[in-house]
Amino acid sequence: MRSSQGLFAKYLLVVWILTAAVVYAKEVAPLFRLTASGLVNDFVVDEGVLYVATDQGSIDIFDLRSRKIIDRIVLKPTLTTKGESVPTTILSVDRMGGKTLFVSSGRGNYRDVWVYEGFELKRVKRAEEKLFVKKARFAYDGRILLGTMGSDVILYDPDEGYRLYTEHLSESALGGMALSEERRTVAMADESGAVRLVDIDTGRVKKALPPQNLDNVYSVAYRKGVLLTGGEDRRVGVYPAAGKPYYLRSDFLVYAVALSPDGGQGVYSSGTEQALQLFSLRTRAKGDRLVGHQGIVHKIAFLSDKMLISAGNEQEIYIWKLD
Repeated sequence: MRSSQGLFAKYLLVVWILTAAVVYAKEVAPLFRLTASGLVNDFVVDEGVLYVATDQGSIDIFDLRSRKIIDRIVLKPTLTTKGESVPTTILSVDRMGGKTLFVSSGRGNYRDVWVYEGFELKRVKRAEEKLFVKKARFAYDGRILLGTMGSDVILYDPDEGYRLYTEHLSESALGGMALSEERRTVAMADESGAVRLVDIDTGRVKKALPPQNLDNVYSVAYRKGVLLTGGEDRRVGVYPAAGKPYYLRSDFLVYAVALSPDGGQGVYSSGTEQALQLFSLRTRAKGDRLVGHQGIVHKIAFLSDKMLISAGNEQEIYIWKLD
């Protein structure tokens, strides 16, 4: 009898927790917005400064404290195969050690890779090399990690000017890609739903994770040994640092996911109204919804456990404050 009563009490506690989460969840408006010079493709925050990659050939640089634009990195227009001049699209941006690393569209739809440091712009990979680079990120020691559309991972030494390796990870196209905090491991997912943890020094797969997505993975977040994925199958894959992976169902394609610095809270793009849905990784309970986006959200990042930033297919960048 006592055992049954104990189980019933635990059941009531779980129901109360989940009910309380639903009751107290609310809709949150953005704290403020910033306007970029074009549609936002990517962004990164470094020491309170926001670097925004746009489709108008510029990286707009904002001071988050003053909420003002303080500088721009601008590329010349690109010539099409017909000889027409069009704005160069900047697809990916990263920061480390005072350097800005970014990927831009080049001739023939191939990619250029650039490093900007001390007002000097250097092209480290040219479109003539015919690489379809999707993302470029700094490794822990300043080397450059490239992820291509064809699911190749390339480690490049910008000082010596040569590739250290090229590893082909999958026959499926690359989906999401995210580095660990120490920049020694990269989580890579593809259009099959597969997720792999890859050692940056060697390019070898350290671990293949049991896929929680059945289709193309658009976004990956990786923090504190915890991994999130968001995909075309309307699932949010959750891979705890310890414990069994699981997934949450969304009501729309999940284009973006992010993890809080402590690894306890997740967020994903949700619904046709372009809201962001917070949730607890421990209880799986949904929290507040962040509302205000007009375009499809494809990038979310936590600034702290109580602040996050997001952007999508629009010129606005949204900064949110959480209770």
